[in-house]
Amino acid sequence: MTDTSDGPKMTDQTAPQYLTTSRGRRLAYRKTEGTGPTIVFLGGFKSDMLGTKAVDLEAFAKDQGRAYLRFDYSGHGESDGDFLDGCIGDWAEDAEAALDRLTEGPLVLVGSSMGGWISLLMTRRLPERIAGLVTIAAAPDFTEDSMWAGFDQAQRTALDMVEQVSLPSDYGEPYIITKKLIEDGRNHLMLRDRIDLPFPTRFLIGTMDEAVDLSVAYRLLERAEGGDIRLTLVKGKDHRFSDPECMELIKQAILEVSGS
Repeated sequence: MTDTSDGPKMTDQTAPQYLTTSRGRRLAYRKTEGTGPTIVFLGGFKSDMLGTKAVDLEAFAKDQGRAYLRFDYSGHGESDGDFLDGCIGDWAEDAEAALDRLTEGPLVLVGSSMGGWISLLMTRRLPERIAGLVTIAAAPDFTEDSMWAGFDQAQRTALDMVEQVSLPSDYGEPYIITKKLIEDGRNHLMLRDRIDLPFPTRFLIGTMDEAVDLSVAYRLLERAEGGDIRLTLVKGKDHRFSDPECMELIKQAILEVSGS
């Protein structure tokens, strides 16, 4: 998995607000008031709430008169903390705190890449609040099935000895992958068991995704159990999945799972 980008950064003139979690992590967020279910965008690995999808969906929510929340995990974007100190468990805690403290009532979760994994974790932690789920190139278990599985012996030895390894990125500086990230990820794996999704669910992915293999989408569909679950493959689209055509598909999926 070499890229979990949520698209190019957009210009945002509004200053973020901040939430301090019970763990003492200070998270940046932007919230739009409106009717429910509240749409919540959960971003990808090393991405932030200034990406194309997060910002464009806020404008969509405003047009629809819908409540909307976007935020940065600790160590991401405008939130406090060092990215290298974080792991899936920490970022899932951040998401749970944001949902608990910043929203009320039913939720439609929109998870991009790693955010797809985080959103699936939220369906287990807050099942009574989830009204619908949309994932975009969801990457559950990527720390184990993509990163760890793809490491050669030298990389695994380096991870054990110096507790980090560098991976190339197509989007700037290399990713530094920590031993903590890999080991903690094993505590949150989703694709080994049944995933109960008893609400409208839409999985979206491009056939040219260079970061998340299509087999992950098929495994997710196989594990998912529910009465209204669909997987959409979009020919020729890559991991960014943020051009106008893809954004329209995301918005349509949100409307479908919202019952609109």
